[in-house]
Amino acid sequence: MTTRLTLICHGSTDALRAAAFPKDEPLDHHGMTAAAKLVGSLPSVDQCWTGPELRTRQTAEALGLSANIQPMLRECDYGRWAGKTFDEIAAKEADAANCWLHDPAAAPHGGESILELMRRVADWLADESTRHHRSIAVTHPAIVRAAIVVIMAAPAQSFWRVDVRPLSVTRMSGRGGRWNLSAVGCTATQGGSVETF
Repeated sequence: MTTRLTLICHGSTDALRAAAFPKDEPLDHHGMTAAAKLVGSLPSVDQCWTGPELRTRQTAEALGLSANIQPMLRECDYGRWAGKTFDEIAAKEADAANCWLHDPAAAPHGGESILELMRRVADWLADESTRHHRSIAVTHPAIVRAAIVVIMAAPAQSFWRVDVRPLSVTRMSGRGGRWNLSAVGCTATQGGSVETF
């Protein structure tokens, strides 16, 4: 039996708009309003997950989803960089920022490396592929990026080549531990259709 998984990126936040490493911030007004407009546009599912952060829980609620918290879908741990913009980090720690962007094993901020994040997402996907159900997961751009890179068996360096917009929808299907992408970079619309970017 095939497992069907829909990943939804949380709505917009001040940190996303500022290109900042996020803390546990709420959705901004636009993010809340945009998510609320999509109520009823998502497929029916057997299970709904959300990351533990406020912005993912608020997005799930605004979408009209009753979601359970899944710790594996938590945001990447950006350590001491959390709450700072990338420009601030690049100005003060240029070598560290450059290392982080080019070496997926690096964690100069003292948090989680991209490789560690990808391993966590790969473990979650492996578990999900055994469940044989339809599910939605409301999570973070980094988690969606990692999932795409993992299932495509792409090099870890390609993580930064995937753009994930607020409220974007990525659909995948899995069977026997193998996943396929069925839609990437789409947005749900009122009336249940899907628009591509």
